[in-house]
Amino acid sequence: MDISGLLELVVGILMSLSPDYPVEKAETKVLFETSSGERILLHDDYNLIVALPPGRVCMSTSWLNGGINENLEAIVNHCIPRKICHEQELEGGSLENYLGVVASSLGYNSSSTSVLLTAASMRNASVVSHSYRGLEVSAIVTAGIEVNGCRVGDPASYYQEDGQWKPFVGTINIMLLIGAALPQYALSRAIITVTEAKAAVLQELMISSQYSSGIATGTGTDMLAIVSNSDSNLNLTDAGPHSKLGELIGKCVHEGIRDALLRQSDISALAQRDTLVRLERFGITEASFWKASTNLEGENRKKHFIATLRDLSSNPSVVSLTSSVLHLVDEVSWGLLPEASASKIAVSCMRCLPKIISTEADSIPDDLFEIRDPILDNFVRAMAWTVKNKIYD
Repeated sequence: MDISGLLELVVGILMSLSPDYPVEKAETKVLFETSSGERILLHDDYNLIVALPPGRVCMSTSWLNGGINENLEAIVNHCIPRKICHEQELEGGSLENYLGVVASSLGYNSSSTSVLLTAASMRNASVVSHSYRGLEVSAIVTAGIEVNGCRVGDPASYYQEDGQWKPFVGTINIMLLIGAALPQYALSRAIITVTEAKAAVLQELMISSQYSSGIATGTGTDMLAIVSNSDSNLNLTDAGPHSKLGELIGKCVHEGIRDALLRQSDISALAQRDTLVRLERFGITEASFWKASTNLEGENRKKHFIATLRDLSSNPSVVSLTSSVLHLVDEVSWGLLPEASASKIAVSCMRCLPKIISTEADSIPDDLFEIRDPILDNFVRAMAWTVKNKIYD
């Protein structure tokens, strides 16, 4: 079999790995070109390519040509087939071999290509660019977090044996292009700035960890590639937040992640403005409120209760009260407040719940609250009582 026949066979195998892989030949679309000549190419739902001119220095977390590399011609963001559960199921039998197959299938040499992995669609990628004077910074971001979001320090999902990789769905991948020459230590500092920007976005959106009650700082599979231009006449050595370069990095990453999360997962500030969404990280659901309501006086009508709860959940005043209570819970968990004091203030807030949603509201009975109970137990009872008594108009 000649080279072209082998390439066709490899592409066919890749296409068969996922039932949704497009059968027709993909047409590469240019999404963006930087002022320094890097081209961002959308190949299909599964592959987004940054084609690099000569003279680029890349630092990446890829298994294929990762670390510091001065000889890359392309960086690929690749959507892995969803039905893959183990590394051995990948074409080539290992992760590194598979990434080489991906590079070759796109017409690039596997020895000069770096590949990032995700489960997000490349059509949901966000491209953001900012410049100042002669400095241009661009970020290409794909983001999914609702399945795999975690907070650094959460309990581990597995212990890696003999270097075996385990796939997880949900990843924030960032490719950052810097139109300046940076020494290796400055590229390393840029990694910290990118990571801080990512954590800031997730905190602002109050994204839940799926492995604890904390606010997510990323996912367990995030990947990153940062590229600088060694041929540039602009030489920079500081990529931290005090520098203009650090500011541009932060702005690009911040905007890129927000946009990519909206495109991929419909996550936005507006979508997060919901009491039930805010309570997810604590394992509190509609079922929790319904169960609490069945122990309260009054008629039990589940359909009506759930409908009223959902309506109440999106009331901005209720979300504001919920946010206040949850922040007290967080500060107790961080050791910033004693639980007894926080609980007293939280219950005072909860007593206001009927008044903030109705001008003619009865008061929540005093015996509904138990100051020694966890704050969230009292909150669930207060909300359940409010819904059940049809206080919300």
